[in-house]
Amino acid sequence: MDLRLLKHFLALAETCHFGRASDSCHVSPSTLSRSIQQLESRLGVLLFARDNRSVHLTREGCLFQQYARDALEQWDLIRHTMMSESGELSGEISIYCSVTASYSFLYELLSEFRLRYPRIELKLHTGDPAEAIQRVLGGDEDMAITARPETLPRQIAFKPIATSPLVFIAPEDPTDWMPADLFSPQKNEWARVPMILSETGLARERSDAWFAALGIKPHIYAQVGGNEAIVSMVGLGFGIGVVPKIVFDNSPLADRVRLLDIQPALTPYDVGLCVTEKKLKNPLIHALWDQVR
Repeated sequence: MDLRLLKHFLALAETCHFGRASDSCHVSPSTLSRSIQQLESRLGVLLFARDNRSVHLTREGCLFQQYARDALEQWDLIRHTMMSESGELSGEISIYCSVTASYSFLYELLSEFRLRYPRIELKLHTGDPAEAIQRVLGGDEDMAITARPETLPRQIAFKPIATSPLVFIAPEDPTDWMPADLFSPQKNEWARVPMILSETGLARERSDAWFAALGIKPHIYAQVGGNEAIVSMVGLGFGIGVVPKIVFDNSPLADRVRLLDIQPALTPYDVGLCVTEKKLKNPLIHALWDQVR
């Protein structure tokens, strides 16, 4: 099997767009189309259903997607194992994290690693941390820096890097909806506070649990993907937000918001590196994993 064809197939399966997939593969759309046609001819099935407006995987395409991922992983594993035997590792590792994590942890994590393994190329993708573990499980990323969830999937290995409290933040300017007593939350006060919360993820789960324990139904003003955007909206005076303290400490808008010393406090969480147990067999991944102290 031509590995190039598998890479072209996976690029199209991920983007469902010939233009974006061909750009990522550095080939023309017509070359990509011929690769897909060649695969479909060899397999005797259609891998994609396509018309003038959309492209999506068929049922057979979904089955082949897992095969293609496994085949490329096995190829990388044997290739990197042989390079490890020869004493020099080279290749590519993709890492997913939030913008905050990229400048809070990556320098310390990667500075020595880059000196020891100069031929390993690191590809960084940033986005909503709530998506990190699913992106690793789905094979979209090799590793991710993220919060440890309440229940860790059994396929995932997690190594802690730091612990971050979850904190309530409010605008610097006075508002008429700010609760008077932060140490004894009152239902009638907190029920009218506009809250700006993450759409999903651990911060949202613990915020919901905090309100439920107090018997309060929160007034959710906005649900946001990404903690940095929560700080921005709070700084503009739209409501109270919940973010990891590390986001507050590193935000360029920290002077526009203030920490609220609210009791009971939200449970802090561990931030760390996660990878599938299967990927840890890859010498490149294992080298970076061992770098974490």
